[in-house]
Amino acid sequence: MPGGDQGDWLNKLAGKKITTEAVGGVDSFAKQDLPQSHRICKPGDAMTMDYKSDRLNVYLDENGTVRDVNYG
Repeated sequence: MPGGDQGDWLNKLAGKKITTEAVGGVDSFAKQDLPQSHRICKPGDAMTMDYKSDRLNVYLDENGTVRDVNYG
Protein backbone atom coordinates (compact mmCIF):
# COMPACT_ATOMS: atom_id res chain seq x y z
CA MET A 1 0.00 0.00 0.00
CA PRO A 2 1.77 3.18 -1.20
CA GLY A 3 2.47 5.70 1.50
CA GLY A 4 0.17 3.97 3.98
CA ASP A 5 -2.66 6.30 2.97
CA GLN A 6 -5.52 3.81 2.54
CA GLY A 7 -7.09 5.03 5.79
CA ASP A 8 -6.72 8.63 4.66
CA TRP A 9 -8.56 7.87 1.42
CA LEU A 10 -11.30 6.04 3.28
CA ASN A 11 -11.75 9.04 5.60
CA LYS A 12 -11.93 11.40 2.59
CA LEU A 13 -14.33 9.27 0.56
CA ALA A 14 -16.56 7.18 2.87
CA GLY A 15 -20.21 8.16 2.54
CA LYS A 16 -19.62 10.44 -0.46
CA LYS A 17 -20.51 10.16 -4.11
CA ILE A 18 -17.84 10.47 -6.80
CA THR A 19 -18.63 13.29 -9.21
CA THR A 20 -17.17 14.46 -12.51
CA GLU A 21 -17.55 18.08 -11.38
CA ALA A 22 -14.29 19.98 -10.95
CA VAL A 23 -14.84 20.46 -7.23
CA GLY A 24 -16.47 18.06 -4.80
CA GLY A 25 -18.91 19.22 -2.16
CA VAL A 26 -19.79 18.11 1.35
CA ASP A 27 -21.43 14.91 0.07
CA SER A 28 -19.28 14.41 -3.03
CA PHE A 29 -15.67 14.06 -4.16
CA ALA A 30 -14.25 15.15 -7.52
CA LYS A 31 -13.09 12.15 -9.58
CA GLN A 32 -10.18 14.20 -10.92
CA ASP A 33 -8.77 14.41 -7.39
CA LEU A 34 -8.39 10.63 -7.10
CA PRO A 35 -4.91 9.17 -7.70
CA GLN A 36 -4.05 8.70 -11.38
CA SER A 37 -4.14 4.93 -10.91
CA HIS A 38 -7.63 4.14 -9.61
CA ARG A 39 -10.75 2.22 -10.49
CA ILE A 40 -14.30 2.68 -9.34
CA CYS A 41 -16.08 -0.59 -8.58
CA LYS A 42 -19.87 -0.70 -8.63
CA PRO A 43 -21.94 -3.65 -7.39
CA GLY A 44 -22.08 -6.32 -10.10
CA ASP A 45 -19.19 -4.87 -12.14
CA ALA A 46 -16.77 -7.34 -13.68
CA MET A 47 -13.21 -6.63 -12.56
CA THR A 48 -9.85 -7.99 -13.56
CA MET A 49 -7.97 -9.88 -10.86
CA ASP A 50 -4.61 -8.27 -11.66
CA TYR A 51 -2.89 -6.78 -8.62
CA LYS A 52 -1.44 -3.28 -8.92
CA SER A 53 -0.08 -2.07 -5.60
CA ASP A 54 -0.44 1.61 -6.56
CA ARG A 55 -4.06 1.38 -7.80
CA LEU A 56 -6.75 2.72 -5.47
CA ASN A 57 -9.94 0.67 -5.71
CA VAL A 58 -13.02 2.66 -4.72
CA TYR A 59 -16.06 0.48 -3.92
CA LEU A 60 -19.52 1.99 -4.27
CA ASP A 61 -22.84 0.74 -2.89
CA GLU A 62 -26.07 0.44 -4.90
CA ASN A 63 -26.70 4.18 -4.48
CA GLY A 64 -23.28 5.19 -5.82
CA THR A 65 -21.94 6.09 -2.37
CA VAL A 66 -18.39 5.09 -1.41
CA ARG A 67 -18.44 2.23 1.10
CA ASP A 68 -14.77 1.10 1.06
CA VAL A 69 -11.36 1.59 -0.54
CA ASN A 70 -8.20 -0.48 -0.85
CA TYR A 71 -5.07 -0.77 -2.93
CA GLY A 72 -4.55 -3.56 -5.39
